Amino acid sequence: MIGYRFKFGTWVLLFFFTLFVFDVAAQSMADIQNIKVDNLSDSQIEQLIKRAESAGINETQLEAYALERGMPPMEVAKLRDRIRQLKSGAGQSRSGLSRDGAQGIPGALREIEGFEIDPKLFDSLRKSDPYYDLTPIQKKIFGYKLFHNRELNFNPSLNIATPPNYVIGAGDQLLIDVYGYSQESFDLTVNPDGKINIPNIGPISVGGSSISAATARIKTSLSRIYSGMQGNNPNTFLEIRLGNIRTISVSIVGELVKPGTYTLPSFASVFNALFAAGGPNENGTFRAIQVYRNNRLLQEVDVYDFLIKGENTGNVLLNDNDVIIVQPFRNRVEVLGPVRREGLFEMKEGETLQDLIRFVGGFASNGYKERVTIRRTTDTQLLVEDVAKEDFDKFYPKDGDEVKVGELLNRFENRVQLSGAVNRPGEFAIPESGIGVKELIQKGEGLRGDAFTKRVLLYRTKENLTLEALSLDLEGIMNGSLPDVQLRREDILNVPSIYDLREEYYIQISGEVNFPGAYPFGENMTVADLIVKAGGLKEAASNSSIEIARRVRNDISGKIADLITLEVDSDLKLKPGESSIRLQPFDQIFIRKSPGFQRQKLVTVEGEVFFPGEYSLSNANERISDLIKRAGGLNQFAYAKGATLVRRTEYFKEKSDSELKEENLRTLKENLEKNKENLNEAEQIQLKRIEEKIKEIDDQKFAEELLKKKLEDQNPDLRLNRLLDVSDSSKVKIEFKEQELVGINLQSILDNPGSSQDLILLEGDIIRVPKELQTVRMRGQVLFPTTARFELGRGFKRYISKSGGFTESARRSKSYVVYANGDVKRTRSLLFYKFYPNIEPGAEIIVPQKPEKPPIGPQQWVAIGTGLATFGLVLIQIINLANTP
Repeated sequence: MIGYRFKFGTWVLLFFFTLFVFDVAAQSMADIQNIKVDNLSDSQIEQLIKRAESAGINETQLEAYALERGMPPMEVAKLRDRIRQLKSGAGQSRSGLSRDGAQGIPGALREIEGFEIDPKLFDSLRKSDPYYDLTPIQKKIFGYKLFHNRELNFNPSLNIATPPNYVIGAGDQLLIDVYGYSQESFDLTVNPDGKINIPNIGPISVGGSSISAATARIKTSLSRIYSGMQGNNPNTFLEIRLGNIRTISVSIVGELVKPGTYTLPSFASVFNALFAAGGPNENGTFRAIQVYRNNRLLQEVDVYDFLIKGENTGNVLLNDNDVIIVQPFRNRVEVLGPVRREGLFEMKEGETLQDLIRFVGGFASNGYKERVTIRRTTDTQLLVEDVAKEDFDKFYPKDGDEVKVGELLNRFENRVQLSGAVNRPGEFAIPESGIGVKELIQKGEGLRGDAFTKRVLLYRTKENLTLEALSLDLEGIMNGSLPDVQLRREDILNVPSIYDLREEYYIQISGEVNFPGAYPFGENMTVADLIVKAGGLKEAASNSSIEIARRVRNDISGKIADLITLEVDSDLKLKPGESSIRLQPFDQIFIRKSPGFQRQKLVTVEGEVFFPGEYSLSNANERISDLIKRAGGLNQFAYAKGATLVRRTEYFKEKSDSELKEENLRTLKENLEKNKENLNEAEQIQLKRIEEKIKEIDDQKFAEELLKKKLEDQNPDLRLNRLLDVSDSSKVKIEFKEQELVGINLQSILDNPGSSQDLILLEGDIIRVPKELQTVRMRGQVLFPTTARFELGRGFKRYISKSGGFTESARRSKSYVVYANGDVKRTRSLLFYKFYPNIEPGAEIIVPQKPEKPPIGPQQWVAIGTGLATFGLVLIQIINLANTP
């Protein structure tokens, strides 16, 4: 069976490659080793990939089979590169994909290993590359693209004035207008004999005559009727126009893409015919296209005259039965290197290398113009010739020559560079008289104030291309006390800054200021100056306990920092004894929070009280009973036993001071903008100030988002982790509640204020006092989960019965009741008896489900059987020992 599969796969590969060689290279399987990948166009490579997809063959199998059949490894590597270029969307054209694309490779191709291709890829490449169907060699032939450009159309224009030199032939429609003293119009068609028949005149032969000659002949014939056409002062005139023109048959033979006989309009020229025939093929000439008429050479057309000079003089109009012959080229050379257009160029006899440079458009900006290298073939081997610039017009390229143009050296012959603490760093030229360090500094418009002149570095490239660093005393050179140093080509003079030679100075402030962080250090700066820089103190700041932590230098006793404590008044003035304290680099200032500062803490009362709403805690020991009393007490509808306390958990995300500040600023802005037209001057200034602060906050958020995005771009794992946190369903998601119910007995609290049940309130607490509840809910594993009316004296099972009873999967012993105030009681068991919780108004009965037990597998049954058998053997052994006398 394995052998059958191998043979079948081999025959599939054989069939596929037979089709490939026949369609693409037109060769037999025996000649597969002669296939040249460079001769395959992108469209042919595309067909190869399509056939591979239809046959289920991947890239690796294709390469292995090609090697087995004798294709050279270099050609296999080229084939692999061409396929990968097309898969990446590059192709030989190196062009990008278009914006749209039609039907492409079927989706099945994406399932084959090694062929992950966009279905729209090849259609997009066709639209973006007008020469998609050409091979790399065809693309290199200069002039070849002219007749294969989809955007170029050589169709003759029929909406033009009648040319005087147009040769009339059978089938042409002549429109003859007589005007002036006499008026008449004739619509005549030239018959196969080349004649027209004018009424009352008779036949006139016009075939083979030009429009101007035919006009004179017809005028002579018509003057016998219209005498006003004769004489020195005629009063009757004649005009001849072409109506529907005829078609002509032209034979195009030789080295063409599509030779044959073509029917063209009589206005067609040589280029029209060549375009219809697809132009010369790879072996055809572009320099000597021959046009024969009546068995005689009429014209030789040079396409290069049109491409390079824009001359169209050789593009003659064709006549019926003309023959165009495209001979094989005689002399073709290849130009490589930095020129305006690389490729294969055809040379005529007597044309020089200077003409070839004109054909390629000249040298590129980085091309070496002083000399080119020629690789030439002799009868036995290769030959290299160097041609200097002055000999370009004396050197005659031959067929097969390869002209290589070199690149400029990546170096400068007269450059020096100046960098560092100068006013104008950059590149400077060395004059013929030379340049010294002092003159170079002057060219750089002098030193900056932060320049360190005691030691500057001059980097110099030695003759052996190694780097040498020279230390110079720039201060001595500039004041003349030391001799100047002459610079050489590619020298780099670097003037360091004093800030490059030391750590960047800064100071830090943290705590109760509006904008904590690091700030630039300035000499003679005080703590008050830094507080102003940090936006001033917050309302919660304590100005009586400001601490400065200063770095310890040259102390080996183990001391970490010097601590300085001082205070400022409300006007940010230091005490007289502390006014002389100045900050030093790297000082860290701590602004403490005032111990007596307290921000308002809000709690809420909801439900059946006289004054529900938000309340601010008046002191840290305020209790539930105090809050209910402030809310006016319970009203007549309140159900005290059902009251609950909602309290924030440790997972509650409390807004920071900056978030609260931003929220309050935005609210203040909205309120001011509501009455914007009626604001006084102070309010308008305040609104503008608030808008600026909000803009600063938004700018900071935007900068943080940009930084986050930049970090994600630099480290894709960060983005991946963020996406996984949001979308990966395989992760275990744990829900952390930010609030939870705390069971309270409000009636007992009100009866005994200050007792252990009267809890101390915390910020964010919500006390909910419901109306008297009259229902009981049943949920979980009951047959009909529902809500029933509360009946005094009815027990747990009575309410279960109202919901249809327990289901088969109900876990009765674990049933529990959630009361209206948040308390929970579960069912208790003693021996075979179950004691169910009491039911109160507003309670909810929950019946959980039995856990699913996994079925016992075969291995477990075997283990149980083995254990029982072992136990039986041991038991028999014990009985035997007991019966032994």
